[in-house]
Amino acid sequence: MAILSGENLYISYEAVSVIEDISLSIPEGKVTILIGANGCGKSTLLKSLSRLIKPTKGMAYLDGKEIHKQSSKDVAKKLGILPQGPQAPEGLTVKELCHYGRHPHKTFLSKPSREDDETVRWSLEATGMLEFKDRPLEALSGGQRQRAWISMALAQGTDLLLLDEPTTYLDLAHQIEVLELLKELNENFGRTIVMVLHDLNEAARYADHLISIAKGKIYKEGKAEDIFTEKMILDVFGLECCIIKDPVVGKPMCVPTGRRNSKKKVKSVS
Repeated sequence: MAILSGENLYISYEAVSVIEDISLSIPEGKVTILIGANGCGKSTLLKSLSRLIKPTKGMAYLDGKEIHKQSSKDVAKKLGILPQGPQAPEGLTVKELCHYGRHPHKTFLSKPSREDDETVRWSLEATGMLEFKDRPLEALSGGQRQRAWISMALAQGTDLLLLDEPTTYLDLAHQIEVLELLKELNENFGRTIVMVLHDLNEAARYADHLISIAKGKIYKEGKAEDIFTEKMILDVFGLECCIIKDPVVGKPMCVPTGRRNSKKKVKSVS
């Protein structure tokens, strides 16, 4: 099982600090979800852990070794990353997309092996996409398209899956479809999953380990039952709320009552 961690991470864009002295260790075999207000640095942190961004200071580690000192191919055999809004050439089928996930295991210009074909078929079956394998991506619904990209990540054969806002632009039904799939992949196949989510109640429901980020630092992390509090929501999001128990799964649920200072009068425009 691959192990992912970060130590004293600092990240800046053009002298603007985004991440400040973050240290964390991703729990193996669990679903970890990053939450925080827009611009707090959660997506930047995910990119740093996946080797897409090199920190200004500090280091991310994969299996105890500095991730930026490992080859791209070695990292891709252990860690799969699905960024926001991934793009593919027009006309590419679901099966062809999944075969891209096998590239880290192949030599230059080598043809797909029997193992590649079997792994791709397994990834399509695991995500319920086998019946759509010959369909071009642009002909799929939003939820099906996300499943196809997750199939590709699965075809990489990695222990770790990192996803940046995998439910963005999806309606509620497709959001739940994708999150249920990821939870099944974790529970049935032992994948360690790390993702950024905007919806607080979905994060609390699906996370084994929740990390809240505020102003480039970890505000608090742990089980949702322990850290999902009215104070955390107010401090991290500036949102006043009540916390109740989710009647379906028993996890904490946020019911907004208003934003901080929302009682100030707003001048009308005539």
